[in-house]
Amino acid sequence: MLKLAIFIFVFAAGSLLTEALLPLFTQLYHRRQEKKADEATKKLDNLFVEVEKKKLTYIFILLPLLMMILGLFIYHNVLAGIIDGVLGVIIPNFFISIWERIRREKFRVQLLDSLMLISGCLKAGLSLVQAFEVLVEDMPAPISQEFGWVLKEIKMGITLEDSLQRLNKRMPSEELRLITNAILVANITGGDLVKVFSRIAITITDNRKIKENIATLTLQGKLQGLIMSILPFVFIWWLLAFNRSQFEIMYNSEIGRSMLFVGIFLLVVGIFLIRKFSTVKDI
Repeated sequence: MLKLAIFIFVFAAGSLLTEALLPLFTQLYHRRQEKKADEATKKLDNLFVEVEKKKLTYIFILLPLLMMILGLFIYHNVLAGIIDGVLGVIIPNFFISIWERIRREKFRVQLLDSLMLISGCLKAGLSLVQAFEVLVEDMPAPISQEFGWVLKEIKMGITLEDSLQRLNKRMPSEELRLITNAILVANITGGDLVKVFSRIAITITDNRKIKENIATLTLQGKLQGLIMSILPFVFIWWLLAFNRSQFEIMYNSEIGRSMLFVGIFLLVVGIFLIRKFSTVKDI
């Protein structure tokens, strides 16, 4: 009788606690995901990608929950469900980051041709703003979109200096910073932009050749680091999916948990060292 009373008391207390805390956790989760959706919307706006904020908010709120339920349904394991839920939180920002990198790389590749185009326009007697207009008409996206935005800001009354600084924030790169600094200095001192652009073009070309050689030499180390990072997680996923009993000992026993901790620690150290040795600072 006493055990039944204790059970009823614990069940009632747990129910009341869940009823009190669940709305709070739900509200905090919604606020956090809405904030992430706002940040993602701003990033997509900078990428000239139009997505309704409402739809993006739904994605950020529902995707982690759906992936967690899917993980529980497929693997019948709480740990797998939690991992899938965490992946659902990470995936949207991960894809947006990849999108940003691809766009910035395209912009960087187009920068040298655009520099030569602007230099040719200046030689023909056009002003810098007119050269930007030619660039917007002749060059493909994303560089035409970015300089088109610069022209819109100038027409709205924003100074050339402020507009170029905003461009640097949207598309951070050493090459772009070099070009914008040259333009701003030439506007103040009255230097010959054509000669300056020719020197910058030579500098950019030489730097790119050096970076390509360095990337080729460090490729093997980076691939090793990538394989080291992915392989253990693929192996764990395979065990959980097809032979869960072999992996249960790793988190059901003290020795297994200790081995997991040591393995994760050594994995992180190995990845860090490989990335450290295979990464060369920008020149």
